[in-house]
Amino acid sequence: MRIVIVADLICPWCYIGRRRLDRALTEFQKRGSRTVWDLWWHPFQLNPDMPRDGMDRDSYLTVKFGSIERAKRIQEEVTRIGIAEGIDFSFDLIKRTPNTINPHRLLHMARGSKCQDQLIEILFHRYFAEGIDIGKIDELVDAAAEVGMDSVHVRKLLESDDETNAISIEELRARRKGINGLPSFIIDDRFAISGAQPPEVFTRILQLSEQDIGATNQSVTV
Repeated sequence: MRIVIVADLICPWCYIGRRRLDRALTEFQKRGSRTVWDLWWHPFQLNPDMPRDGMDRDSYLTVKFGSIERAKRIQEEVTRIGIAEGIDFSFDLIKRTPNTINPHRLLHMARGSKCQDQLIEILFHRYFAEGIDIGKIDELVDAAAEVGMDSVHVRKLLESDDETNAISIEELRARRKGINGLPSFIIDDRFAISGAQPPEVFTRILQLSEQDIGATNQSVTV
């Protein structure tokens, strides 16, 4: 069964939500479930109007939160929550907020392969723990090579406009479905979870998805 993850790589709550989903899936398997879950990344840009080369971090935080001081208070809370999920948020290392169209294009290229899941974790970690500008093509090519992708092919695609329209179309579809907050998880095309919910919420929905609940168009939103 498929789990669609609607997210952006510069969203800390998407990173937290992804880790919580992973915890729930691990626990679910420990309980004896034999269901194979196919995780499917669905692109969604928090800042679709971001300049292609990104934006100075302090300027971005001031525009988004009103002041650097307010942004730091929010980041401190996110950092505290991240520790419980094994995430080392190092917001002070981030000097630039990237446009995420290129990372989404790379992940779209890797769709359907196991390396997409590895790429997502690598890009999250490099951005949030190391402060790396994941909007840069060189950084993306390096990440792709780490998971065994063809560096020459990846660079050629990223230096072109290939897949750009595909990302825009997928994001538009998500917005038309009413998704305007991140992260969002769609399980088995019937169950929607909004936000970085606790693992037990994911577990409950995973259990429901395995039950015969009747009509295929029945849905539950959390």
